[in-house]
Amino acid sequence: MNPDLQPKPKLLDEVRTVMRLRHMSIRTEEAYVQWIKRFIVFHDKRHLQELGEAEIRDFLAYLAVDQNVAAATQNQAMSALLFLYREVLEKELPRLSQIERATKPKRLPVVFTRQEVQAVLACLQKTNHLVVSLLYGSGLRLLECLRLRVKDVDYQMNQIMVRDGKGEKDRVTMLPASLKEPLITHLKQVKRLHEADLRDGFGSVYLPYALARKYPQAEKEWGWQYCFPAPTRSVDPRSGAIRRHHLDESGLQKAVKEAVRKARVSRVLCKWPLPCDTLLS
Repeated sequence: MNPDLQPKPKLLDEVRTVMRLRHMSIRTEEAYVQWIKRFIVFHDKRHLQELGEAEIRDFLAYLAVDQNVAAATQNQAMSALLFLYREVLEKELPRLSQIERATKPKRLPVVFTRQEVQAVLACLQKTNHLVVSLLYGSGLRLLECLRLRVKDVDYQMNQIMVRDGKGEKDRVTMLPASLKEPLITHLKQVKRLHEADLRDGFGSVYLPYALARKYPQAEKEWGWQYCFPAPTRSVDPRSGAIRRHHLDESGLQKAVKEAVRKARVSRVLCKWPLPCDTLLS
């Protein structure tokens, strides 16, 4: 078929394509797509060629005044619309760049004492206890911990390799000696789960970038599996493949919230949603 005669991709499909070319995360992709949808609906589904700086300002003002959204939310919406016009539609909006981003309020961090941390950990069980202990002892961020692969834990050097962390950078952190044996015991159970998946015709895991094409068998190898897999298999939102993803962070956050409540750490109960990273303080 003549390329000139091929149907033009839909706007949101084009947004997804451009974001994937830039290796942006699926979470950012989902958030940007939702903001673009809201922007279009807000203006009664008018064609984007009719919408410019004034309409974007109106939408941001609606979020700030009528919806009373947080500064981070407003800035995310603005970033999504800037990406749409500059990277997808390739349309410059010079006056829009002069809009000041919403200023995030400065908050004092919540710092747990050792006794409070021990009390919270005592209220957690099994995998949740191990994950939060690893967060506290190694300095990992929440998703860095949940995305940890078996091959990136070095028991000889007592260290953990964080791959593709914040800013797409790799780094090394320590593996606490007290967690080495519990982690080994946990991974024995995970390996049995992985072997059961293989027997059922599954057992593959998501691999970043083009590694799945470069190493076709790697996605089923033990070393590439997540240390903290989800209890059930799910459909990959991009490829449609049925895989076992890592634990969902929201479940862990809820468990920490409940543990904080049981431990009666009253000075942080009013600050939910409480990030698990608070335990690193």
